[in-house]
Amino acid sequence: MSLDLTADFFSLFDLPRIFRLNLSELDSRYRDVQARVHPDRFASAPEAERRLSMQWATRANEAYMTLKKPLERAKYLLELAGHDLQAESNTAMPADFLMEQMEWREAVMEARAGGDHHELERLFLRLTDDIGGRYEEVAGLLDDAQDYTAVTDRVRRLMFLEKLLFEIDDALASLED
Repeated sequence: MSLDLTADFFSLFDLPRIFRLNLSELDSRYRDVQARVHPDRFASAPEAERRLSMQWATRANEAYMTLKKPLERAKYLLELAGHDLQAESNTAMPADFLMEQMEWREAVMEARAGGDHHELERLFLRLTDDIGGRYEEVAGLLDDAQDYTAVTDRVRRLMFLEKLLFEIDDALASLED
């Protein structure tokens, strides 16, 4: 195995260090790496090689899951650029964004309490569309402008929105039970 365990996730898959990744290329590169390092290929190898294969398979899985998800990919690119999100210590957000969040959450709570599956689906689609536009903005800020300060703010907002999207999905699932 001639792979470098210290390589960043993009280098591991020989991909450019950009937000606008070709996801089918990522899938293909991931499968190639997994085919080379999968522990089953090293079942009869010496212990050290088996252990290294397991480390590689774990690293490849972690890299793939990080790069596949846009929020995680953006956070990782910020980390590589030396920009700390301070997600735990800096929870301040603009008032208009917080008001918007409260409105979204109220709408979700009302739809969930009323068992309104259609309204939850409508909210889910609206939020998915909003999030998609925000990822386009992040792509421009990361890949084109390299404006890491602005990206940090947008990613922190997207963390809130992705959590809200998960809550809507959870509400939809609870109505289907």
